[in-house]
Amino acid sequence: MDPTVRETIEKVVGHRFKDGALLALALTHASVTEDRLTSNERLEFLGDSVLGLIACERVFRRFPDMLEGDMTKIKSMVVSRATCATIARATGLHTLLVLGKGMRHSGEPPTSLAAAVLESVIAAVYLDGGLDAARAFLEPHLDALIEEAALSGHQQNFKSVLQQYAQQNLSTTPLYRVLDEQGPDHAKCFKICVEIGGRQFPSCWGQSKKRAEQMAALNALRELDLIESDAAGMIRFVAKAGAATGGK
Repeated sequence: MDPTVRETIEKVVGHRFKDGALLALALTHASVTEDRLTSNERLEFLGDSVLGLIACERVFRRFPDMLEGDMTKIKSMVVSRATCATIARATGLHTLLVLGKGMRHSGEPPTSLAAAVLESVIAAVYLDGGLDAARAFLEPHLDALIEEAALSGHQQNFKSVLQQYAQQNLSTTPLYRVLDEQGPDHAKCFKICVEIGGRQFPSCWGQSKKRAEQMAALNALRELDLIESDAAGMIRFVAKAGAATGGK
């Protein structure tokens, strides 16, 4: 492979490869091969598991008093495709993936491709240098993400936070109502609002019912002053025991 590319990746991951062919394979998308076995798909499969193991270990060690359910929420957020793509873009790995002509884009590659190259490189580091090498590469990226996920108090599951609050403080359960839907069957958008104890909160459009419900829940949390955003735009849940909703 190109010596400059190899040097760039080795600097990013902090590991000098003994097997350059393994690294080249990690950067080879199926669109440039006649046989998918000679692409990075198998490495992507392995890298996903290595990433999950390291993330779980970091969460386990960082929060010795946290229960399994809360650890799972943090882990799920940290190893999501969106997060993997963010790490790939921050390190520049997404620009090094070798794609077929029909897959090339003038701008940023899709989230799925960026995430895939990170996972395949993780696997290559693991196979070439072992788990310690993979840890050394990932921990500086994962630790900050784990802290953010833990501090947020919601791990992007606003429906879960709202339901827990409503049940504990208002003795009721949020009700989600579909107010409108538009678009063809294969690409519908939904307008949904949430009601709690007869109070209707601002509605939200989403490209799926699940997404619209999450955003409607976020609107309700904002109206209830249970959500705050810091200067960087990061959303955090603010506990308010004993608070109650008022009628509209």
